[in-house]
Amino acid sequence: MRRTLYHCSGVIAGLILASVCLAAEPNGQQDMQGMAGMGQHGMAMEMTAGSLVEEIVNHDTSGTSAEPDSTPTPMLMMTKGAWTLMFHGVGFLTDIQQTGPRGRDKLFSVNWVMPMAQRRLGRGTLTLRTMLSLEPATVTGRFYPLLFQQGETAYGRPLVDGQHPHNFFMEVAALYDLRLGGNTLLSFYAAPVGDPALGPAAFPHRASASEDPLATLGHHLQDSTHISYDVLTAGLTYKVARLEFSGFHGREPGEDRWDIDAGRIDSWSTRLTVNPARNWSGQYSIGRLKSPEQLNPNEDVLRMTSSLMFDRPIAGGNWASTLIWGRNFTLPQHEIYNSYLAESTLRFRQRNSVWGRVENVDRTNELLLDGNPEPPGFVERFLARVQAYTLGYDREFHVLPCLAVAPGGQVTFYGVPGSLQPLYGARPVGVAVSLRLRPSSRN
Repeated sequence: MRRTLYHCSGVIAGLILASVCLAAEPNGQQDMQGMAGMGQHGMAMEMTAGSLVEEIVNHDTSGTSAEPDSTPTPMLMMTKGAWTLMFHGVGFLTDIQQTGPRGRDKLFSVNWVMPMAQRRLGRGTLTLRTMLSLEPATVTGRFYPLLFQQGETAYGRPLVDGQHPHNFFMEVAALYDLRLGGNTLLSFYAAPVGDPALGPAAFPHRASASEDPLATLGHHLQDSTHISYDVLTAGLTYKVARLEFSGFHGREPGEDRWDIDAGRIDSWSTRLTVNPARNWSGQYSIGRLKSPEQLNPNEDVLRMTSSLMFDRPIAGGNWASTLIWGRNFTLPQHEIYNSYLAESTLRFRQRNSVWGRVENVDRTNELLLDGNPEPPGFVERFLARVQAYTLGYDREFHVLPCLAVAPGGQVTFYGVPGSLQPLYGARPVGVAVSLRLRPSSRN
């Protein structure tokens, strides 16, 4: 019965994508054309930007973050009167198998969809956007297996060796971009649930991680604030540079993944983004999070991140890569945790993708709890540094004019320090086989 539920819930995101695809393609298939000629009909396309200002106004990544201007974003588009309607998303049905004493197996789905509407309003552009995920239903037991992962809770206990699902409401936001000149943009972002200006584009939305269904081990040191509450952001973009300031509620989402956990604005962040050339994007950000973890309400986190992204268009595809450093400094404990990530996805001959990810991440003594409750007086401390090396491949097939599926798989090898080998084994391995669904402009 449970496995049947996994199968049924795992394809829900795909059915949403298919239904929107059919609605956007009322005649079964549309030729590629410019937006000016799109009229009332929809089309599937890959959106790119010609400048950082245009990249920001497109709002096709998480929150107000940016990727290189040349990065393609597959989406469905149509116009209704003064509004341009857009839709993109992805769904993975994944089976994971892990070796070692702590290895687990599970069938689950990670997924999200992003409907968006834009129109001219006064001298600027108004964007209304939401992002929804069915992971509270498709990731059962409040986590999926991921060796050495830490962050947030399940059933009142710290999550260890597992990744929590995203919330049903990943984002509900209004954005307004006011052009002050040909090269200058003043932007405002307000979201009951959304993404403040802290960190790079979140891993579910990065082109360099587009084919990998699993979270990064450094998620809670790099981009975990991509689901935050009561977010207000103001940003100024001039030519190739953008400066942003955010206020938001610092507590991470609770275990009820179906609701919106409102709270007062008690945290802040600022981010500098520079896109010096069409294929490059870099950012540095810093923020202070007030009491992010519910099991440690007296602990604040000062987070710093820096990232560099590169996208190279090639015949029949593109090559997207990202380097990230993330650092948490806890207060008042003064513990320091660092994470380093390099990931890359090469799409070639239209339908093929190969990807890799390398991580080097600090872990804490929560690993020793093995998912048990924290004992009285427990203080989280640095324990060890672990490594993860992932390599994967998928091939895309087109089942509808604007919907593609891609069966694929990946393998992850772990570097385990000697102190943790009695718990995890000397060489644990994780294997994941997935079926991915996404809007596509290619036939």
